[in-house]
Amino acid sequence: MLRSKATSKPDIGTLSDAELVELARKRHPEAFRHIMQRHNRRLYRVARAVLHDDGEAEDVVQETYVRAFTALESFRGNSSLATWLTRIALNEAFGRRRRERPTVDVNVIDAPEERERMKVIPFAAVRSDPDPEEAAARCEIRRVLERAIDNLPEGFRLVFVMRDVEGISVEDTATELGLRPETVRTRLHRARTQLREVLSGEFDSVLTDSFPFAGNRCIRSTELVLCRLGFAQPINADQEKT
Repeated sequence: MLRSKATSKPDIGTLSDAELVELARKRHPEAFRHIMQRHNRRLYRVARAVLHDDGEAEDVVQETYVRAFTALESFRGNSSLATWLTRIALNEAFGRRRRERPTVDVNVIDAPEERERMKVIPFAAVRSDPDPEEAAARCEIRRVLERAIDNLPEGFRLVFVMRDVEGISVEDTATELGLRPETVRTRLHRARTQLREVLSGEFDSVLTDSFPFAGNRCIRSTELVLCRLGFAQPINADQEKT
């Protein structure tokens, strides 16, 4: 007697955005969840690049989803879901900024002197490392990079975050920011140039501390040499791993 094969439902996490949208229109809660998890980071980074405030950026992301999900029927798929959500997030972020402070003249966005010191843009968490020295070095490098990005002029910073941090195409970045593709390329080039200059100065002072050989590694190496010379007792296996 033949057994009928059980038909397994596809993992909802593997569905395309268009398929998730169709499920969301049917009020499928997991579809909403996966849409948000898939696009949270992008929307947060874009909002954060505009508002320079972690809490405000989180609020923008939440408001974006509320607006998008309550108007899901208006999404026709003429652009990608990511692009549609990003536009909503940008509109919300720029609206909040306009309510909080005077608008910056667009003509001065490209001026190198148009700079402000802002908070750090949080990137994806760096993986934990068993070597505390290496972990500390990675953390310091990330802080320097984030601080340098935050100090870019606003127009450069937003383009840089969208293009180099989030990997959004030139065309989509131009569309979402209302710029010409040539302007996006120019601002990205200037952002990269300024970052190279800033980071070069930052890291020049750090180069002398590169490849640290301290802490347990230094102690272990010293003891091993002394042992080989007969000045110390052999190090056991547990000590070698510390």
